[in-house]
Amino acid sequence: MANTTHEVAETATEAAGHAAEAAGHAAESAGMPQLDFATFPNQIFWLVVALIIIYYILSRIALPRIGGILADRQGTITNDIAAAEELKLKAEEAEKAYNQALVDARAEANKIIAEARAAIQEDLDAATVKADAEIAAKAAESAKRIEEIRAHAVENVAEVAKATAAEIVAAFGGKADAKAVTAAVDARLKG
Repeated sequence: MANTTHEVAETATEAAGHAAEAAGHAAESAGMPQLDFATFPNQIFWLVVALIIIYYILSRIALPRIGGILADRQGTITNDIAAAEELKLKAEEAEKAYNQALVDARAEANKIIAEARAAIQEDLDAATVKADAEIAAKAAESAKRIEEIRAHAVENVAEVAKATAAEIVAAFGGKADAKAVTAAVDARLKG
């Protein structure tokens, strides 16, 4: 039994030593395991493997897709800029055509106005010539009538003068000779 106690004591001492050693390892492992120099080769290996996998994924899958998207976007931007330039040129041409059409329309309007004025002036001139001709004809007719009236007036005045002279001579008690009265009145009318 003494042996057994001794063995038990030895076993207990050994167990305590193992427990202390385990506690020491537990205290050591209680820190950051990444900073444990015993695991550095394993960490470096997995770091290299992870970087190679990330590089492969990026270079073979992600970056070509991103590059394709960027190329498509750049192509779209370039096409849009070219289309905008083309539309700008078309808009400038349309503005020039509009301005030219406006100038042409104004010139055409001025031409139409000038033609209308000329036509109106021709009509006015024709109407004026016609009116002048009518006025001239009426004036000639009026002048002819006035001459007729004057001629009749002179005849009437001559007759009245002859009749008056004969009456005056008769009033004075004389007898008027018709030939003498006519000669005297005609001489007086002639001046």
